[in-house]
Amino acid sequence: MASSMLVPSVFCSPPSPGCIFRRRGGSPLVSFRFTSSGSERKKGFNRLALSVSAAAADSPPSTVLVTGAGGRTGEIVYKKLKERSGQFTARGLVRTPESKVKIGNADDVYVGDIRDIGSIIPAIQGIDALVILTSAVPKMKPGFDPSKGERPEFYFEEGALPEQVDWIGQKNQIDAAKSAGVKQIVLVGSMGGTDLNNPLNNIGNGNILVWKRKAEQYLADSGIPYTIIRAGGLQDTAGGVRELLVGRDDELLKTQTRTIARSDVAEVCIQALLLEEAKYKALDLSSKPEGDGIPTTDFKDLFSKITARF
Repeated sequence: MASSMLVPSVFCSPPSPGCIFRRRGGSPLVSFRFTSSGSERKKGFNRLALSVSAAAADSPPSTVLVTGAGGRTGEIVYKKLKERSGQFTARGLVRTPESKVKIGNADDVYVGDIRDIGSIIPAIQGIDALVILTSAVPKMKPGFDPSKGERPEFYFEEGALPEQVDWIGQKNQIDAAKSAGVKQIVLVGSMGGTDLNNPLNNIGNGNILVWKRKAEQYLADSGIPYTIIRAGGLQDTAGGVRELLVGRDDELLKTQTRTIARSDVAEVCIQALLLEEAKYKALDLSSKPEGDGIPTTDFKDLFSKITARF
């Protein structure tokens, strides 16, 4: 998350030169008193700039929790944050000790169940931002034989239905984050939520997009600065080599560009933590095929293309 710098110009009487630097709340505050002399004002601005630069350099990295860090996309976000230790202090939340071991078994990875709000509070306490990458995952029913022309059937395990994971579990995360004073939430969902008849809703009769959409609306109504990223079909391919596309209301599903690399989704999550242009926005996200278009590097411009709050 980008550091917030409060730099008011304070004009007072009687005028006296000098720069006062202090912290208020955790945000740097620079107050400057000017004399009426033009040369003194110029010197004052120079000293102010130096103080602001020093304060920015002294600002600690933002602490960011990635929930669902044991998943394929969540693990990428968690590891990308750790690679940028100058900007972020990464935390991860996984559901099982086995998942913690799988992603490195570091002390900054917590084990908790998002369906039990009490179990996730230790991971959320003291963070600045939350990236939600939890999702119900369907299982394939046994006995599927593709050689017979059969279509696979799926189900959700007892207690792990989309209503329990994508609605109650995400609501718990949002509530815990709000109570802890978290400053921003990035939530990764899926395109297709505008269509009740979307095939994803039929998987295991789980209505997964319905419950995801309900959680997204809850976040948008929470008052916490947010970015909702509704990703297209996720691919396990290299990131940073495609032109990314943003849209709204499932417009991209009507095109031939409906997929995106997990690594690109992860990068957009991280950029959302850094850029004001990403806040209070909901966007659909996909990409052009590799080699078609120019790989996206200007994420400020990407977020600026979207004005929709939901």
